[in-house]
Amino acid sequence: MTTDSKSTNDAIEAPVLFSQEGSSGRIVLNRPRALNALDLEMVDMMMAQLKSWEQDVSIKVVIIEGAGEKAFCAGGDIRGLYDARQVDDEEILDAFYRREYHLNHYIANYPKPYVAMMDGITMGGGVGVSIHGRFRVVTERTLFAMPETGIGFFPDVGGGYFLPRCPGMIGMYLGLTGARIKAADCLYAGLATHGAQSDGINQICADLAAASYDGDSFAVVSAVLDKHAKSFDNAPLAEIREPIDRTFSGESVAAIFAALEHEETEFGTKTLEMLAGKSPTALCVSYEQIRQGSDMSLAGVLNMEYRLSQRMVCKPDLFEGVRAVILDKDHAPKWQHGDIGQVDPSEVAEYFELLPENKELNL
Repeated sequence: MTTDSKSTNDAIEAPVLFSQEGSSGRIVLNRPRALNALDLEMVDMMMAQLKSWEQDVSIKVVIIEGAGEKAFCAGGDIRGLYDARQVDDEEILDAFYRREYHLNHYIANYPKPYVAMMDGITMGGGVGVSIHGRFRVVTERTLFAMPETGIGFFPDVGGGYFLPRCPGMIGMYLGLTGARIKAADCLYAGLATHGAQSDGINQICADLAAASYDGDSFAVVSAVLDKHAKSFDNAPLAEIREPIDRTFSGESVAAIFAALEHEETEFGTKTLEMLAGKSPTALCVSYEQIRQGSDMSLAGVLNMEYRLSQRMVCKPDLFEGVRAVILDKDHAPKWQHGDIGQVDPSEVAEYFELLPENKELNL
């Protein structure tokens, strides 16, 4: 994180800061009091600036960071979406996901090196503006998660693409449980490309800005990151990889629950406890999303996830989850269905149906 970003004031400065330092374009997500949560204005600002830098021959590499000491980006501004739903502002609910997913896709196809400094909390929408870049740097302060099933949603921003591409069934485990992992696990799961010390990020950025980009710019960036690379202790996910693969390979969420119940181990007990508080509908939709996404392109996944998002925002679980976890903080959501057994497969299938042609994302 940049030193000068630590004293930023949300009320005075823009929610995203842009600057050029040498050959680098720097993006700083600048809402530290809100853990740099993304809103529609920030999405639009980033898209416009990235398009400008794409045409700017003096910009050889783009670096994205979060302001403050706690978070890269803790996710989308769910509270803002909740407020929009309360007044039936369908335009905001449509626009946020539409433009956010377009930004995710654009980052994945950006022609210049894109380096995300995932220093601190990196969740949900924050994953979307980091994981699709070519270079993803984690530190000893990284806390990564896709916790959406806990608020009645699904692991979006391309989760249906990157989760099933994790080793074994790790992606299914992370997507359904919302488990929080640190740097070593991010590297083990392929969610990050490099490790680094948090207090070394400024030097990495300085080296990227000063590098000579006469040849392959991606190779230049890779060399700089390799020079500063830090390894971490053994990944906890590696230690539970066997039971994860065994229990999360079931043909349904119900089968996963049954396999965990038969484990009769600490892993099985803890994982069942993690799943118990999640929305049954969200779990079933997320399972199908991750399963289908394993054979799809990122564009195809984002098109699918847009359909899911537009149906989820019309259902009660998302807003009950936001109420219970973010607003009232009683952590006692009353989900539409009491358990997995009450979720009808035909109901899940409806979430994946095509939207009217004029409503599709069409990436």
